[in-house]
Amino acid sequence: MNSLIKLELMRALRNRRFLFFSVIYPSIIFLLVSNQNGTNGKVDGTGLTVAAYVMVSMASFGALTAVLMGNSERIVKEREGGWVRQLRLTTLPGRGYVLAKTASAAVVSLPSIVVVFLVAALVKDVRLDAWQWFALTGAIWAGSLVFAALGVAIGYLASGDAVRPITMIIYFGLSILGGLWFPSSSFPTWLQNIAKWLPTHAYAALGRSIEQSQAPHTQDIAILVAFFLIFAGGAAWLYRKDTLKA
Repeated sequence: MNSLIKLELMRALRNRRFLFFSVIYPSIIFLLVSNQNGTNGKVDGTGLTVAAYVMVSMASFGALTAVLMGNSERIVKEREGGWVRQLRLTTLPGRGYVLAKTASAAVVSLPSIVVVFLVAALVKDVRLDAWQWFALTGAIWAGSLVFAALGVAIGYLASGDAVRPITMIIYFGLSILGGLWFPSSSFPTWLQNIAKWLPTHAYAALGRSIEQSQAPHTQDIAILVAFFLIFAGGAAWLYRKDTLKA
């Protein structure tokens, strides 16, 4: 499994277009959104400046981009190219394949988080305590595992022609409804009630709790754990189901 993780990392790091959209693109969006809304203004109900609030949103969005977009389309290509069929001839179990894909994608998401933080600190003068920077990085990075598992599941659920539109719908749907692009407090009440149960909403809430020097809410952690188990279990099941078809 370790060899597969190394191989996946090498392939991802060689893909310049993927690196741009997962590492550089979120920082660009961060600068655009924070400039448009005024860097030093406060976001209602949070006590956070616009720059600090958007920083967590875009770091989460960047990690989501890296693990979800990269995994789903790459797996479909591997299935169609026969690579997955070759892996089945090895001793690698289904859960090992899912874990390898999830872990390698999560490692790639780390640069996207760090770059957003660097831009926020250097360009927008976002200031946090040292422990908050480390805690934010760890929380957002660990939370990306949820969406890495989702990417694996989509890769086995969708066909080659359908994987991109399906991934894009889920990608933007989770990002917007989860409050990564706009504060969920601006949504209608009925939509807020839906948003608070989405994994992206809980994901960003972890980071904002750390920025406010508060302990993460138990509900947010429980939601992320539950979705990870659902996505990872679904991915493993779909992998075994695809094996039976081969």
